[in-house]
Amino acid sequence: MSTRAGRIIGTRPRGIVSVHCAPLVLPVTSPPIRDGAIVVRGDRIVRVGPRAEIEAAHPLLSPTRWPGMIVPGLIDANLRLDRASAPPSVHGVTAAGGVAADLDAASILGETGLGGVTYLETRYEDEERWENEGRDRLITAIREVDHPGVIGIAAHSPDPHVMEDLAVLSQTFGLRLHAEPGRHPVGFLDEVGVLGAGCHVAISGPLDEADRKLLAVRGTVIAISSPFAAEGLLDGGSAIAVGTRTGGDPLSVARALSHAPGHDRLLVEAVTLGGARALGMAEGPGRLGSLDRGGRADFAVFAVEAGERDAYTLLLHEGPGRCVATFVGGRPRWRLDRTEAKAEDAETKRLA
Repeated sequence: MSTRAGRIIGTRPRGIVSVHCAPLVLPVTSPPIRDGAIVVRGDRIVRVGPRAEIEAAHPLLSPTRWPGMIVPGLIDANLRLDRASAPPSVHGVTAAGGVAADLDAASILGETGLGGVTYLETRYEDEERWENEGRDRLITAIREVDHPGVIGIAAHSPDPHVMEDLAVLSQTFGLRLHAEPGRHPVGFLDEVGVLGAGCHVAISGPLDEADRKLLAVRGTVIAISSPFAAEGLLDGGSAIAVGTRTGGDPLSVARALSHAPGHDRLLVEAVTLGGARALGMAEGPGRLGSLDRGGRADFAVFAVEAGERDAYTLLLHEGPGRCVATFVGGRPRWRLDRTEAKAEDAETKRLA
């Protein structure tokens, strides 16, 4: 059964090359680059480095010059897909772990051009109904969902037998899993085979030390959606991502989690590389969450002036609401209107 997991959305002809530069480029997986640039060919990044070097290597190209900084596209690791929500791209989001209650909602990520994983929610309350209709309905939905990206399962059933079967289905067909410890204890999720590197969990409340250790041992990334849930998770011992649940700005959610300067870099990484790890997309060709050669050309521009030493801190604390452009697979998905940009600049000067 095909899940179309290998198809990359937002592609364009491989021969088209463009250069984007800014006062700062923040690759995340390597040190910040002052006066940096990235080279995009089709939907991939082919080079990242100092602007002078890149412009010398591509003298016939006219680079697009951006203010502030170029960063990897943000990743919302826990988003309930809803047509009433504002497009995530306005916040610099280029991929999401979207939970869909039905086939209509499952098509939203594809329609908006975003990448990530669409998780089909399964909430059957008893084994009999699941055996009679649920399993076939889920398999049919996986085949029919109108989404060219990766499909997964949101294992949200209260029945342990259904949860065990969902874990088996995910392993059989290579589908990622999304689970919520608020519905089931972490130990239960482990017993039924849900936890592992192919799953990430979304939490809205704190986990105890034993649960945190178990998730770390299983290689399961934790998506945090509130300061209340962050307790004990910012010491670097747990793999974390950030989710908004209802949409909005994941960078703003990450900022609310920061209680010490030492958390700033960790939280920026959580909303980029951490999100990619949660979705199983942090490695290999077309990887997300960082700006480096071979990665997919998902990036955002924030009107935040910073240097190499304070890039993470200033992006986290000044970046929310200041995204000016978002690119998915090398294609522009959103750009702040010039009129809006002028109004924003005037308001900034007025408040200064």
